[in-house]
Amino acid sequence: MDILEGGVTGPMGFRAAGEHVGIKKNGQKDLAVLVSDEPATVAAMFTTNRVKAAPVVWSQRLVARRAPMRAVVVNSGNANACTGDRGLEDAIRMGEATARALGIAPDEVLVASTGVIGVPLPMEEVLRGIPVVVGRLAPTREAGTACAQAIRTTDTFTKQAAVQVEIGGRVVTLGGMAKGSGMIHPNMATMLAFVTTDAAISREMLERALRESVVDSYNMISVDGDTSTNDTVAVLANGLAGNPEIGADGPDFAAFREALHALNTHLAKCIVRDGEGATKLMEVHVQGAQDVEAARRLARSVTTSNLVKAALFGADANWGRVLAAMGYSGASFNPAGVRMRFTSAGGTVSLMEDGEPLPFDEDLALRVLGEKEVRVEIELSDGDAAATAWGCDLTYEYVRINGEYRS
Repeated sequence: MDILEGGVTGPMGFRAAGEHVGIKKNGQKDLAVLVSDEPATVAAMFTTNRVKAAPVVWSQRLVARRAPMRAVVVNSGNANACTGDRGLEDAIRMGEATARALGIAPDEVLVASTGVIGVPLPMEEVLRGIPVVVGRLAPTREAGTACAQAIRTTDTFTKQAAVQVEIGGRVVTLGGMAKGSGMIHPNMATMLAFVTTDAAISREMLERALRESVVDSYNMISVDGDTSTNDTVAVLANGLAGNPEIGADGPDFAAFREALHALNTHLAKCIVRDGEGATKLMEVHVQGAQDVEAARRLARSVTTSNLVKAALFGADANWGRVLAAMGYSGASFNPAGVRMRFTSAGGTVSLMEDGEPLPFDEDLALRVLGEKEVRVEIELSDGDAAATAWGCDLTYEYVRINGEYRS
């Protein structure tokens, strides 16, 4: 499916804005508001970390109501995590202030935060800034881009995209924005992702589409093995495309799910490509596993191995590190049936056949691993299941960024 330029204002009936209100010291945009002109069906998933930031706790309560939503307010530069009772009060106040500025009910506003942990939100700046941002809401692509910029922390580029699909004779658009660069690990991470769509779809089917997509998109990425306190992914569907409501399995649901997954996968890969200090994107594809969960576990284990990531940075075709990461993954597989090769725009180098190492050309391996995107292809002899995970290399710059994060 083609990935289009655009973002959260691509679908009909959505407006957005993002501005600097004083949370960040560097003057970059730090407060975003996204609003649907009509009540929107919502589905959301949140961090699996037992330590959950205040806005996650609050937004989980709102989503559990299973009622339509109208808006999302997001701040960057401060995670509002590990901030006690005050943190929850501040998250609620953010939602209430946004609701007042929009003239809607407080329980129609999701709240999200990202940034430094353990520091109270500067609420004077936040509360003063919310009406300013709301006053600049617009349905334009530029407004959507400003919104996507305002949710960034250490990201080096703005992550947004759109897709379109025909459902019931109507063109349905999905637009998304995401942020994430560090504290990225399977089961979601310091990652925020918001998807808007003008599709008409029931809450149950929207929840199912999101759940089935997340397991093979955001949950299959890793930068550094750290799972955040704040990760959130939410989809808002306002039905303005006018398609017959998707309320059950069938071709319409399949088409919507495919579009949502294409968008989520693209945004997830953008996050890994922008991993803190990263110079290379690593894609690990496992096929021939005994079941899908084993394939996922094996692929994720390779992408999260610091030794594999360091070897990728150094363009070292160290197949032993890949095999070792598979071995401690906890997934069952037959080591004697492993085939492995690295491939990129620089070519392909085969490293293992039936569990035995192959002689290979070191110069070719250096060319293959010297590219910006490298694919690790692993074939097993245990079954028919397959999975793909994404990661990045581990560089000196990652240490520098995180050593200075609070300064």
